[in-house]
Amino acid sequence: MTHLNHPGEPVPDWHVTAFPGPLPGTGDPALLDTVRELRARILFDHGRRPAFRRADGTHTDDQALDFGAWHFIARRSPAGPPLGYIRLSTPDTGVPYQSREFLGDERYEELLAAEGLPEDTVFEHSRLVVEHRARKLGLGLYLNALAIGAAHHLGARAMIGTSGTKDGQDRFHERFGFRPVPGTRRYVPQYTEDVVILLHRVADGAGQHRDLVTRLRGEFPVIAASRPAEPAAEPRTRRPAPVTLTRSPAPDHGVWRPVLHTADAALDALLASGEVREVHDTIDEQLTELVRSREPACRDEAEIDRRKQDQLGGVPSWAYGTWAWYPWSGRLVHVLPREEFRLVRTDRNRGRIERPEQRRLLAKRIGVIGLSVGNSAALTCALEGIGGAFRLADFDAFGLSNLNRLRAGVHDLGVNKAVLSARQLFEVDPYLDVEIQPAGLDPDTIGDFFRGGLDLLVEECDTPWVKIAAREHARDLGIPVVMDCNDRGMLDVERFDTEPDRPLLHGLLGDVKSVDLLELEPRARVELILAMVDAGRISPELAASFGELGRTLSSWPQLASGVALGGALCAEAARRILLGLPCASGRFYTDLGEQLHPARDVYAGGVR
Repeated sequence: MTHLNHPGEPVPDWHVTAFPGPLPGTGDPALLDTVRELRARILFDHGRRPAFRRADGTHTDDQALDFGAWHFIARRSPAGPPLGYIRLSTPDTGVPYQSREFLGDERYEELLAAEGLPEDTVFEHSRLVVEHRARKLGLGLYLNALAIGAAHHLGARAMIGTSGTKDGQDRFHERFGFRPVPGTRRYVPQYTEDVVILLHRVADGAGQHRDLVTRLRGEFPVIAASRPAEPAAEPRTRRPAPVTLTRSPAPDHGVWRPVLHTADAALDALLASGEVREVHDTIDEQLTELVRSREPACRDEAEIDRRKQDQLGGVPSWAYGTWAWYPWSGRLVHVLPREEFRLVRTDRNRGRIERPEQRRLLAKRIGVIGLSVGNSAALTCALEGIGGAFRLADFDAFGLSNLNRLRAGVHDLGVNKAVLSARQLFEVDPYLDVEIQPAGLDPDTIGDFFRGGLDLLVEECDTPWVKIAAREHARDLGIPVVMDCNDRGMLDVERFDTEPDRPLLHGLLGDVKSVDLLELEPRARVELILAMVDAGRISPELAASFGELGRTLSSWPQLASGVALGGALCAEAARRILLGLPCASGRFYTDLGEQLHPARDVYAGGVR
């Protein structure tokens, strides 16, 4: 066992075990059982791929390819739980590769012949899986590079493999020098997504990650010579999961768009389907609010009832308006028609945001990248009626450690943050226009995020490359950018709409280009983030945390109060920018620690 970091690099330390799988009937199967359970549990993905869970609740991914293949397991510490895995099959494995089974013998042999590749020179890496909590830490990149480096060391001329496409896995592999084989993409029910064949020639290099692959190629012999870690001891008895747990349907973590019904046959079919868990019908109360919103002075109940009947125009109340079906919660909700719904929902904005301004704001499209603070910003904007269309991007899933600051529940654990945010927006206003990119942004997809135009960008992601690349696109397109730092109430405003030549991030990073930030070592990443936030101005608590990341802290500290404040600051800036109110470029602080200091008590000397 060894770790993948070089001396002097900050954590995380990936302690990697590499071992060749035993042949059938030989050796200790315990390690193989460990990797199979790990793979299946991650691939199951909270029910997204149900084929990887048995009826008794255990997870299974038994494959004959495991015998004789190289297996790589990564942990944070030698005794820690496995967090990631990848498999490397060689011509000596003796079992047909996944890619061969996917293509069929004839098509597979034709492909290699067309490429001029003897079968005994082609290796296959497969089953790259990483726990959600380790994905932001670059574990998938390291494991992929290690498997490729190992194949290079073992004499491969080429590598082949199957790749999913739903979360951008194919584009991830392309950055290692793999290319998709035309005509091989098709849907695979087991994975609930399209799968494609990828091919990599060793002589062509490892793409953007060439240096890392070369380094790990040299480290592979040391890793392979290390003694494999013993699997964690299993309890002597294991109570099987109750049948009601194992047979209950898993939630669909990918659905996020409501279905809007009128009183028609489709609504009848939905009600008869058994899928509706709850029906919420407060249309009468909503009609009362509509009358009072239009005529605040009207207080006579009989007159209100008369005006409600006029609004219905002879249509039965149950058939008036829209029935919004939220499939992720099983709720069917009756709401007013769009214009009336929005008139009532934003009625209390009047006096601060008048109706002509409300209409202007609803015509705007807002992009949000990074959906922790970004979630708060998007929801605050939606609540306030700032933006009628949203475009959201985040690759990460909502985890238990996010529950200290994001407005969601335990039933949302495992849901992609872009999906979760879209659901929450639609639960505020079912008539919104929302688009999502749940695979996040990379060089191949960031252009899609800006395609069609944005009126404002809220940038709240953790990845330096995305921060700079998003601003490059925004500046080129004249899109203003706002960002909250979740520390000392720091708000950045960059008015690229009025200052097309403005330096990115106020010039704090000089003439940096996003292309220079694609492959940052951990130490360089920390230094860049400190430069972005201006290390001399951050709070003492945040400054102290950087030295503890990966040691005593799993990530930098964030609080719900800071996230809520950040959402408010971003929404305030967005409203001002989109309405043409004063809001200049700059960096601004709303430091609650300073604001709540006794010296700022306006009545410190007594009420005057």
